Amino acid sequence: MTVRVLLADDHPVVRAGIRAMLEKALDIQIVGEATEGAEVRRLTAELYPQVLLLDLRMPGPPAEETVAWVRTRYPETAVLVLTAHDMNAYLARMVAAGAVGFVAKEEAPERIVEAVRRVARGEVLFSGEQLARARHWQEEVGARWESLTEREREVLGLIATGHSNKQIAEALAISENTVETHVGNLLGKLAVSSRTEAMAWVWRHRLPGDLDFPGANPPGENGGFP
Repeated sequence: MTVRVLLADDHPVVRAGIRAMLEKALDIQIVGEATEGAEVRRLTAELYPQVLLLDLRMPGPPAEETVAWVRTRYPETAVLVLTAHDMNAYLARMVAAGAVGFVAKEEAPERIVEAVRRVARGEVLFSGEQLARARHWQEEVGARWESLTEREREVLGLIATGHSNKQIAEALAISENTVETHVGNLLGKLAVSSRTEAMAWVWRHRLPGDLDFPGANPPGENGGFP
């Protein structure tokens, strides 16, 4: 049986390399290629691939939204996430969204090909270690992050990049007293006792893509949290 694969990656060179690798397998057929999230959805609906090989970081909707969309509307399509970012935050999000595997791009080509074959057969490739990492991250980090309001997240992002209360007030067009209230609230929700600990919490857990707003762009890929 030929495995029909939709390949989604926004980097032409990377996509060409993956395509060449998969095309060597006689039982795998690349039925389409996508370079951003909306195109992934359109081609999934048009082509009904057995496997969506999805790059974790690409333009358009976040990967977890794309995974959830595909799994809800086309449950016969297995979503295998290919990533260069083996971070617990990403892993937890992909598990929760319904992906069936989380594979590093640096894996040997034959292992990626075999992963495609396995998920096409209905296997789930998350290891016990990966599931434990995802569960621990969600319990210790994700739940606390999700408990913050949007404004508290903005304040936390600015704290993490070294802004004072006065600078935060100016950046968000609010009073310093309001900033102090938000700081006190978010410290309690994160279970830390100081701004320094809050800053360390953000950088230790490296919350990807969640702090992309003016004034909160620490060094990293694409100018945001890697």
